Amino acid sequence: MRKRLEEIAFSRLKNDKDNAILWWEGKWLSGSHVLDVVDQCRKNLEEKGFGAGDRLVLFLPNSPLVLYLSLAVWQLGGTVVPLNSRSGKEATIAMLHHICPWGVITSDEKGVVAEALSLSSFPWTVAPLEGPLPPFQGRHVEKGDPEVAVIFATSGTTGDPKAVPLTHSNLYDNTLKVQQTIEGFEEHQTLLNVLPNFHSLGYTICGLLPMLWGLREVIVPSFMPTKNFFRALRDSETNILIAVPTMLPFLLGAVSKGEALPSSLQYILTGGGALEPELEQRVRDTFSVIIYQGYGLTECSPVVSCNPNDTMRKEGTVGPALPGYSLDVRDEEGNSLKKGKEGVLWVKGPSVASGYLKAPELTAERFSEGWFNTGDMVRIDEDGFITILDRVSDMLIVGGYNVFPQEIERILKRHPDVIEAAVIGGKHPVSGEIPVAFVVREEGSGLTSSELANFCKDQLAYYKIPRKICFVRELPLSGVGKVLRRKLREQQLRELEQNNRVI
Repeated sequence: MRKRLEEIAFSRLKNDKDNAILWWEGKWLSGSHVLDVVDQCRKNLEEKGFGAGDRLVLFLPNSPLVLYLSLAVWQLGGTVVPLNSRSGKEATIAMLHHICPWGVITSDEKGVVAEALSLSSFPWTVAPLEGPLPPFQGRHVEKGDPEVAVIFATSGTTGDPKAVPLTHSNLYDNTLKVQQTIEGFEEHQTLLNVLPNFHSLGYTICGLLPMLWGLREVIVPSFMPTKNFFRALRDSETNILIAVPTMLPFLLGAVSKGEALPSSLQYILTGGGALEPELEQRVRDTFSVIIYQGYGLTECSPVVSCNPNDTMRKEGTVGPALPGYSLDVRDEEGNSLKKGKEGVLWVKGPSVASGYLKAPELTAERFSEGWFNTGDMVRIDEDGFITILDRVSDMLIVGGYNVFPQEIERILKRHPDVIEAAVIGGKHPVSGEIPVAFVVREEGSGLTSSELANFCKDQLAYYKIPRKICFVRELPLSGVGKVLRRKLREQQLRELEQNNRVI
């Protein structure tokens, strides 16, 4: 059966016309208010020619406008594309060319995005975060699939643009299964939406799920400053918080200095990185809440699995798969392994995307006959609970942001004194991981780590800049010339002890 997200949302909003739906800047907004602003946004888009298959890019912090524009765009058969405003000029322009949008919306007329857009041919406008969208003229471009609801973008493993189109059916299935399966997402609960909307977890589970399935939603533009975050938690009487593990030390630190959590807070659900058992226990002891972790990927809309409730929770696992997923553990050649064996997790189900945008070769690498290669090493126990062992891919998670080493390496190797570079993740108590670079310099070069870091600052987002740079004579290579990152991880402490330059 064909599912359209805006139809489900409108049905809920009409039932809650006089009830509080969204909390923004200290006050609750009714379903009737949301419907009115969505209608204004739709009219302003339609009058300027936005239609089925068109794409609207959003460079916006968490705000009501993100939801208003999503519903308006879907009404017209279009696709919404939330992007990271901190990606840097080069990456921003590259992704826009890859997406090919009808137009671009931002809330900042003086930031990096505005500078990049001013140098491009993409039509754009500035809009207030509470809406509505002002009329502006987009452009006639190639049409996409009207069944694609959202496109999420990230850097590919080569540093080139990579984008994941998710359909209405994908997102319908994932939000419904989360709402039905995981304790805390019951109708009329109050959920705080603070994770970035350009991440699938933030957009889909924090933003879209409450709108579709009857939860009240508290919208906070960003986690920092934490003072505003705590005020929103208390004033809205939030019941459930979706967080990345790197947020939790900040919460613990703030509470130890006198901040107060509301007694209404019952659940903290974590994703986007490993939740260490020690940190989980500290949160339980300090906040007296139920905390559990899940696992997902953008290509899966995003949730694959989660500990469903406190009674069934298994510490150190990310729970069993949501209903509808099929799982297969395979070796590196793609052969299925016997039950209980460790290997690469492949998944299949109605939440899984069909491939990447305009990337047939990459799609062929990761998708096969409906199955998706997650790139993660796992172990699945007799009850179906999944333990994530390691990333097969080299992606780092820095403060909740996905960072690909190859993108950083490409920038490092642009420096004239750099021959080779490899980047791995180093543990960090606050951000979870930091980029650590191993660099081979030109012979006789006096290049310093500080100079190389400054070189990166103009070309990379701040969280992608290497926080440690180690100069080495050579990189460990495999027989076919591939950098052995495992050896670099083993070598890291030894290199630092040998007085390599570190920042």
